[in-house]
Amino acid sequence: MTCASCVRRVEKAISKVDGVAVASVNLASEKASVAFDPGVTDLDAIKGAIVGAGYEALEPAADEDARKSSALAAQWRWFAVAAVATVPLLYLAMGHMAGAPLGPFDPSLHPLVFALVQLVLVAVPVWVGRGFYSRGLKALRDLTPTMDTLVAIGTGAALIYSLVGVVRIIAGDLGGVSNLYFETAGVIVTLVFLGKTLEATSKAHTGDAVKKLMALAPATATVRRGGVELDVPAADVIVGDEVVVKPGGRLPADGVVLAGSSSIDESMLTGEPVPVLKGPGAQVSAATINTTGWLSVRVTAVGDDTALARIVRLVEQAQGSKAPIAALADVVASYFVPVVVAIAVLAGVAWLIATHDIGLGLTIFISVLVIACPCALGLATPTALMVGTGKGAELGVLFKSGQALEQLHEVDTVILDKTGTITQGAPTVVDVLVSTSMTKDEVVRLAAGVEQASEHPLGAAVVAEAERRSLTVPALDGFEATPGHGVSGSVEGHRVEVGKPSGDEPAGLATSRMEVSVDGVKVGDIDLADQIRPTSQPGVAALKSLGLSVAMLTGDNPTTAHTVAQQVGIGEAEVHAGVLPGDKASVVTGLEKAGRRVAMVGDGINDAPALASAHVGVAIGAGTDVAIDSAGVVLMRSDLGDVATAIRLSGATIRNIKQNLVWAFGYNVIGIPLAAGVLHVFGGPLLNPMYAAAAMSLSSVSVLLNALRLKRFK
Repeated sequence: MTCASCVRRVEKAISKVDGVAVASVNLASEKASVAFDPGVTDLDAIKGAIVGAGYEALEPAADEDARKSSALAAQWRWFAVAAVATVPLLYLAMGHMAGAPLGPFDPSLHPLVFALVQLVLVAVPVWVGRGFYSRGLKALRDLTPTMDTLVAIGTGAALIYSLVGVVRIIAGDLGGVSNLYFETAGVIVTLVFLGKTLEATSKAHTGDAVKKLMALAPATATVRRGGVELDVPAADVIVGDEVVVKPGGRLPADGVVLAGSSSIDESMLTGEPVPVLKGPGAQVSAATINTTGWLSVRVTAVGDDTALARIVRLVEQAQGSKAPIAALADVVASYFVPVVVAIAVLAGVAWLIATHDIGLGLTIFISVLVIACPCALGLATPTALMVGTGKGAELGVLFKSGQALEQLHEVDTVILDKTGTITQGAPTVVDVLVSTSMTKDEVVRLAAGVEQASEHPLGAAVVAEAERRSLTVPALDGFEATPGHGVSGSVEGHRVEVGKPSGDEPAGLATSRMEVSVDGVKVGDIDLADQIRPTSQPGVAALKSLGLSVAMLTGDNPTTAHTVAQQVGIGEAEVHAGVLPGDKASVVTGLEKAGRRVAMVGDGINDAPALASAHVGVAIGAGTDVAIDSAGVVLMRSDLGDVATAIRLSGATIRNIKQNLVWAFGYNVIGIPLAAGVLHVFGGPLLNPMYAAAAMSLSSVSVLLNALRLKRFK
């Protein structure tokens, strides 16, 4: 595909197949996403429609990058072949006008040799660019003309007119020498081919982010089977295998740590530069780097089921989608080529009638055809989307669609869920109060002795606190749990009870207090709270610095909600507390009905309806699958600061798209009248068709280079 008209042509061909519901074709990624009913049609029929439209249909393969690299290298070689023939062709055709020596090819001495050598030389670039003619003329036959059609008609007219000149020379009419335009056709085809090659080279870099992600997975893995460690291809690792990862090695699959302890560099998945300490029971992901220690890992997911594969799919899904802003370019593309052909014919005929100079009329006709550039229109949106979404993935921000990326920068209000978004989402011990001479460590140790048998999150928090303090949890005998009151059991010969306090409630951010008694005597209290993430306050400040209104939505009680809001910098008026899970979406829709554009940020199942109702839903990456599936944007780092990053990246990408569209439209609005001879009407110069071809090629490359600037976003 070479332009926006090609995209429309392929989409139209696929959509005509019975059973196809949706067909979306992306010029930059060279992919078609098709939804169809397999009971009515199949992939072969869809491929047949693509081939029937004049294009080649390939299924994505494991060696896709290698195939594209090989094709690009071949394209550069073919350009070199065309250039080798075009340079002497241009010298031969134009040299005699500048007084350059032509020897045996001098048209005044050997006109037929002069003409025939040009004919032989022009055959080379025409053969190299034969695809322009085969695709272009086929598209013209089907009344769906493309950029190839413009090139084919323009250069074809020059070739036919030149062939007539050769016949005149053979017949003895030396006036045919002045009717040779072989160099025009040859140079135009060569320059357009160069433009397409440069375009392909630039496009190859728009998908760098996905390529980097896919290249992260290691080629081999060390698997322990039957007590023996074996080095096997990573593709042969299966769920349930035990893999050994040494310092500096990459994990071959997702899994759970069985033994060992190490800091894991997860920056390639989350954008988080600081390695995370992992020990037994911790989840680890494929392609992350084991930096320091030795790990034994039980594999839980391989291949397409890993977190890495899911991220790659999300990025590719977003890159293959269309942003609403692309609709204008799509509409223009459907009319563009027919209108250009009409302008070229009218301009050429008008100049012919006005001057009776068929050469001038032909020059105008060819110039208008080859300067028009539907390629830039077709590349303006998808290239910026590809680079923008890829850059987001590098920063740990996943846009799931072009629509989400376009809409996020439009928000004026950001609503944050409290639990799991502003806070950690799990209770932790924040204070230990002692009532006797017993130490705080002893109170925690005894409480953990009982709570180790409990399934309650508060009990798990106490056990975790004992581990954090490096305390040895004593053995338990005779565990009992009384719903709503607490737990008890025998620890080291003493009856230890942990339950609801009989005295004051906790102060500050603490949301729960557990009273610890030994043999009926209170020995202390343990305060627990869902602590605020250290990144929450800076994250809220970053959002406010963008001029956004920041609110909090929680089912927690107003006292706790307002305390948390105050800690992170959210105003009291923007706190929505005591909201039931089913009513969260109503709060979002209520704000939107009041004229606000809302981004909802959440992590839990109860946030899913609100995420889906918002202008854009943003899911915390550590949240549930339901929340992630309901959102348009996923933050892999669970860092609220990344909400501001995502909004800024959205704005930068849309600005880039608008710049591309302004350039693409503006180039054609200015270039086509110039090629039609507007300046010449007032005594100005004509636009040489060769310059027109160069300008057309550069317009597409300029759009791509502008899109690639997004790779510098920080």
